[in-house]
Amino acid sequence: MRNTTLCYIEKDGCYLMLHRVKKKNDVNKDKWIGIGGGFEEDESPEDCIRREALEETGLTLGELKLRAVITFIIENGVCEHMFLFKTSDFCGELIECSEGVLEWVPKDRLYSLDLWEGDIIFLNKLEEESDFFTLKLVYSEDGKLISAIENGSNVIK
Repeated sequence: MRNTTLCYIEKDGCYLMLHRVKKKNDVNKDKWIGIGGGFEEDESPEDCIRREALEETGLTLGELKLRAVITFIIENGVCEHMFLFKTSDFCGELIECSEGVLEWVPKDRLYSLDLWEGDIIFLNKLEEESDFFTLKLVYSEDGKLISAIENGSNVIK
């Protein structure tokens, strides 16, 4: 099992989005996602997202709000737990990202981007400012969302 982080950095009604267009053999190729990545040895979720944000964006994150733990299952046996954060507390200047193009995207334009179907579900939850939640997303090997279960029992799809 793999552990990862993802953070939506917010400013002036926009989220900082990463258009994944630069890496070869990227599972997220051509998708728009938040900032994040995999844990390194001895990292907590907060350590991981702070390091990833600094590496990918040049921004130093301040106060973080852990909003969810998302479990991704892919039919071929891949399983990942992702810690989902949100923040508007950051400083620094954006740098060029080696994984794609960074862009401040107005929230009302997010859903016109090429997003994973499951990402749409948790982006909606982020906007609700609801309590902490869990989400289990099951994908086929070709990237189609098969099922989505919120808080262990609320079947969304």
